[in-house]
Amino acid sequence: MTAVIGMVAFILVMIGISTSAILSQVLYVNLDAQVTEDASLIQGRVSFQSSAQQVLQSGFFDSGTLLVMNSRGTGISGAVVGDNGARALSSDDLGRIADSLQAAADSNAQTVDLPNLGEYLVRTFQTPGGDGIFLVGLPLSSVTSTIGAILTTVALVTAGGLLLLAVIIAIVIRLGLRPLRAVADTATRVASLPMDQGDVSITERVPGDQVDDHTEIGQVGLALNTLLDRVDASLSARQRNEELMRRFVADASHELRTPLASIRGFSELSLRAMRQAQDDESRQRIALAVETTEQSLERIQAQSLRMTTLVEDLLLLARLDEGQELVYGSVDLTRLAVEAVGDARPAGPDHSWTIDVPDAPVELAGDAARLHQVVANLLANARTHTPAGSEVNVSVAHEGAEAVLRVHDNGPGIDPSVAAQLFERFARADRSRDRKTGGTGLGLSIARAIVDAHHGTITVKSTPGDTTFEVRLPAKPTDPVSAE
Repeated sequence: MTAVIGMVAFILVMIGISTSAILSQVLYVNLDAQVTEDASLIQGRVSFQSSAQQVLQSGFFDSGTLLVMNSRGTGISGAVVGDNGARALSSDDLGRIADSLQAAADSNAQTVDLPNLGEYLVRTFQTPGGDGIFLVGLPLSSVTSTIGAILTTVALVTAGGLLLLAVIIAIVIRLGLRPLRAVADTATRVASLPMDQGDVSITERVPGDQVDDHTEIGQVGLALNTLLDRVDASLSARQRNEELMRRFVADASHELRTPLASIRGFSELSLRAMRQAQDDESRQRIALAVETTEQSLERIQAQSLRMTTLVEDLLLLARLDEGQELVYGSVDLTRLAVEAVGDARPAGPDHSWTIDVPDAPVELAGDAARLHQVVANLLANARTHTPAGSEVNVSVAHEGAEAVLRVHDNGPGIDPSVAAQLFERFARADRSRDRKTGGTGLGLSIARAIVDAHHGTITVKSTPGDTTFEVRLPAKPTDPVSAE
């Protein structure tokens, strides 16, 4: 603000100086014209009067008018018009005037400082007969007083204008920076919030009256609000993921603890049976030990497979996150769906399985094994979460540039409280650890990860008696020419 005021002050001073210089020149020209005009009046009277005082008394001249005459007949005389009329100059005054003018008969106007009279603008002229010269002058006091008044006025106006400008600029800046202060206050309040742990919600926002996308400062407030919205959403997602992770760790621990406990128990049982058989070499004891060991090894193998499946699912998700694990090739989605339904029928004989596919193959570029896993997970999900006798229908279609697979069942539907997080990792519809159905909650998250890796989408729509999972993937064109 100081720099602006200084610049404005400099401009106003330069304007005042320029105006004064121009007006001063105009006043000098006007004064010179008046001297010439007075000289023309005096020139007609010089021949009839014997002294300068008589000439000035013979007409009306402004106060301060100076006349000095030098003729052969009358010699040198001078007079000046005062408040009480014209008065003659003494010989001493004339001598000093002569010294000031250096006795030069110059027709050009001159500015001289005359003794006892002050600064004058003077000009010399020839008498009508040519036998002498006379000097006419007017005081510069009127010019200097006018210029002084102008400079004083300019100085006062400049000072007042600068003061008013400073007040206006201060008010404008204060009003203009109000949104910025609101942004700073909001940022300060947000910075004081503890966001390192726990459920954090950022409710602080820049007030709506301080946000305006038509001004730069208003755009800063709008950008800060947008940033806070995204940070708040990210913190909520982080908290949700942490809760899911904690629940998954507890569930995974439970899932792993059960087979590990089984493996440990059956191992101890086998060892005990073998030791007893060694102590007692009877055939009956040996046969019992062999039978017990065989059953224990079968249970150990089953529990090991259960743990291996869980670990492999976790590794698969990690590899999909890193963009690995996909082997692209040509995939016939129709054939893949038929095979998946064929595999699901023996696993769910108490369900009704139907399939609806077009006559022409629906082809796409992808990983056949992983896409088969998607369909298998969806069918297993339908079988697991629907009661016996439910109908499960699988359909395949070619819609525009997409291959679409739908899995529909008429089961009880999905609880709306978990529908939004159904594809989240570690989420499951049955949250009980004593559940009889469901797994670790990785099946649908694996399906979504595989579909995302194929640049597709997977969605679900569910109401009681009508649940449909829909997978959309980029398909190859049915007509090769249309792809060109």
